[in-house]
Amino acid sequence: MLTDQASAFLAEVRAQRLPPIWEVPIAQARADLDRNADALFGEAPPVAAITDETAAGVPVRIYRPTETPTGGALVYLHGGGWALGSLRSHDMLCRALAAHSGQTVISVDYRLAPEHPFPAAIDDAWSVTRWSAQRWDHVAVGGDSAGGQLAASVALRARDAGLELRLQVLIYPVTNHAFETASYAAFNDLGALTQAEMRWFWGTYLSGPDQTPAVDHSPLQATSFSGLAPALVITAECDPLRDEGDAYADRLRAAGVATVHSRYAGMFHGFIRLPARIDEASAAIAQVADALRTACGGQRAPA
Repeated sequence: MLTDQASAFLAEVRAQRLPPIWEVPIAQARADLDRNADALFGEAPPVAAITDETAAGVPVRIYRPTETPTGGALVYLHGGGWALGSLRSHDMLCRALAAHSGQTVISVDYRLAPEHPFPAAIDDAWSVTRWSAQRWDHVAVGGDSAGGQLAASVALRARDAGLELRLQVLIYPVTNHAFETASYAAFNDLGALTQAEMRWFWGTYLSGPDQTPAVDHSPLQATSFSGLAPALVITAECDPLRDEGDAYADRLRAAGVATVHSRYAGMFHGFIRLPARIDEASAAIAQVADALRTACGGQRAPA
């Protein structure tokens, strides 16, 4: 059941009667997401420095919380269905994570579909993660929605390559190319995310000729979850993606991976970027920041 704040916000969204994503020019959809981001987030705490750089050929924005930050860094992968989202859309969230955790945040401007279908995004995410591991003592990877999928798949690649990650932060992640879960049926009409939209995002992303291996886009299909980085998995109760996120947390735990799984009651898909409107967003940001501080500060991630 949605909280009062969540219900009021989604009622406003539905009242706008926005056209479906596939009827909007992709450039306009991206611009709309960027334009509305700051107002929905509100104030973000200051950080010492923000620089736009290139990491292994991929544009990144690096947030340094202090003049002398610790040796930890979070590689952050924005959401947006692999087709939307940018450094701009997640700028305030990355500022807040850097400021509250005391860790450097590296926001990745990975290539987007349909111009760059799978596996461009995961390849960019992996390149930046390896680049970061050469420069920071302790590296975590995280993201929201499609970015959560990228983060989970990067963690699988890192395990297989022998690259140690301190933490994987998966915020209402996409974990499987499937649409038959109970949460898809239950929360399709809220106004935050629909099955039709997810089918469009998936179809846009997987439009290229190379669509293997599946774990690079559907980490829930991995054959083994043992040996993966400790995880913080955040899901939203009223989200079509809830069940696949819950299932991923369960698979991690069953494999012996230290996993914290928090399902935010009454929340919908996308809530963490809305602290100006949704109180639980600030709580989720604080939870992520605390986990990062613990993991990248040289201690074990919370269990």
